[in-house]
Amino acid sequence: MFKTMTKKPLVLATALALSAGLAHAAEAPKKGKATAADAHKFIAATEEKFDKLGDDANRADWVAANFITDDTEALSAYFGELGLDAAGKAALEARRFNSLKLSEDDARKLKLLQLTLMLSDPKERAAYAAKKASLQGAYGKAKYCPTDGRPCMPLGELEKVLANSRDPKQLLDAWNGWHMQSPAYKKMYTEYVDLSNKGAREMGYADTGALWRSQYDMTPEQFSAEMERLWQQVKPLYDSLHEYARYKLRETYGPDVVPLTGPIPAHLFGNMWTQTWDNIYPVLMPATGASKFDLSNVLEGRKTTAKEMVQYGERFYTSLGLQKLPDTFWTRSLLVKPQDREVVCHASAWQLDGKDDVRIKMCIRPTAEEFTTIHHELGHIYYDLAYKNQSNLFRNGANDGFHEAIGDTIALSITPDYLKKVGLMDQEPDANADMGELLKRALAKVAFLPFGYSVDKWRWDVYSGKTKPADYDKHWWELREQYMGVKRPLPLQADGFDAGAKYHVAADVPYARYFLADLLQFQFHRALCREAGYTGPLHKCSIYGSEKAGKKLQAMLTMGTSKPWPEELKAISGEDKIDGNALIEYFAPLKTWLDEQNKQLAAKAK
Repeated sequence: MFKTMTKKPLVLATALALSAGLAHAAEAPKKGKATAADAHKFIAATEEKFDKLGDDANRADWVAANFITDDTEALSAYFGELGLDAAGKAALEARRFNSLKLSEDDARKLKLLQLTLMLSDPKERAAYAAKKASLQGAYGKAKYCPTDGRPCMPLGELEKVLANSRDPKQLLDAWNGWHMQSPAYKKMYTEYVDLSNKGAREMGYADTGALWRSQYDMTPEQFSAEMERLWQQVKPLYDSLHEYARYKLRETYGPDVVPLTGPIPAHLFGNMWTQTWDNIYPVLMPATGASKFDLSNVLEGRKTTAKEMVQYGERFYTSLGLQKLPDTFWTRSLLVKPQDREVVCHASAWQLDGKDDVRIKMCIRPTAEEFTTIHHELGHIYYDLAYKNQSNLFRNGANDGFHEAIGDTIALSITPDYLKKVGLMDQEPDANADMGELLKRALAKVAFLPFGYSVDKWRWDVYSGKTKPADYDKHWWELREQYMGVKRPLPLQADGFDAGAKYHVAADVPYARYFLADLLQFQFHRALCREAGYTGPLHKCSIYGSEKAGKKLQAMLTMGTSKPWPEELKAISGEDKIDGNALIEYFAPLKTWLDEQNKQLAAKAK
């Protein structure tokens, strides 16, 4: 599932002002009464300089992620410091023009420029950038080294255990082995939080969490309420899925491991963070109505190379009428884990020069999960390519949820019909196999929703000071129990840092985007299916080969962040509000089935 990249974050700064690369400060206009012409010149100079340092900073980050050494970490931190200084200075200078009547574009750019943090003290800027780089490096280098003589295991190896083992002891060992690594950088994280908050407050925000929530064309309070509204809308579907998973896991592991009521131990769901459950589909698979087709077996059996995996994804996008990937994509991307060095294998998409130098970084294996992840990552790439002709401050998604949703939308079209058309499935499964396919997708999409919501709820409380470092783990698990219905499989450890075992926390990547993307993708999918002329059940639709749908998608992509996101949502879907109804419609047959199964399983469990 992409979120385990996961679904990989796009390499974007945490603030929209840094969205297209970090930058030198712009030349300030002469003091005195500012004019609209002054503002326009200031913006143009700022964007030009953002372009220059953005290229340099992105290249330094690329090298740091692909050659993890103290030297590359220092280079990444250096450019991060330059960018933080430049963006902060530009944001402060932008305030001069806030009272002016400006063109729509200039007014929006000034607003975007001010959505950043600023540390005026050079030593604090250097410390902030260094800690950010060090946290990412520490996560990428972490390994579990058992004390019983077994070789050290990086995250990828531990994830394999969680995905494939059905031995609760092995699962617990792998889960705990990884979660033991993050306390080593907890102190650094707490220091980073303090510096980040100071930078946010210098720009007039209550804290970094409030800054993040201000990036959605609404107030922080409105955004918090919107997230809760959306969660409550989809919660009944999640509750049905969770109840079903409980009964099936209890049948597999017994009542001593899985309780009949209360939270379920987190190590049993096939994923290090319990964020997606598709790896335990064999445990939850319907007794009837389930396809026996296994895409991973097909890909592995054909010895599908990493490049061939990506080419499947490229052909999907070109079937919609979108361009082929640039030649440099193939020569500069990292698709296979090197044997001679440490790299950050977390899948990510990169645009290094604001134009055509686009790349992905993955350690690709021929699995169904990574086949889907590739389609997701290329969504970032095609978004980048679509808005490359926008000016610097508009080269971003309508909001960060949009950027995550594009590839997910395409991945919803990885249906049996699509797989048959591209030669990966000999014949479509029987119609009664729908329920198995819907369940498998729900284990990736629906299961993720409360995780996607709760990660940033935790960080908002950390950044606001509501949650102190001593209570990091306590609050992390309170939220996971409240929203996800899962619990820590072992007692809390003194000075633990389980949240830091998640890449996006260690790397300080905002996470609400993934929750929003999980809902937006179904809105996009429904709209594009209608555009393609499809009239059947939503879960059966694939837009593969529809240039009409591709044209509508491309029209929205080219807008970048030039308009408030409700306008861009309306351009593709006809709706100006994020809504869970498309997701609920997509999984409606599954919800009915789950409720029927739960009644039967509940009676059996008594």
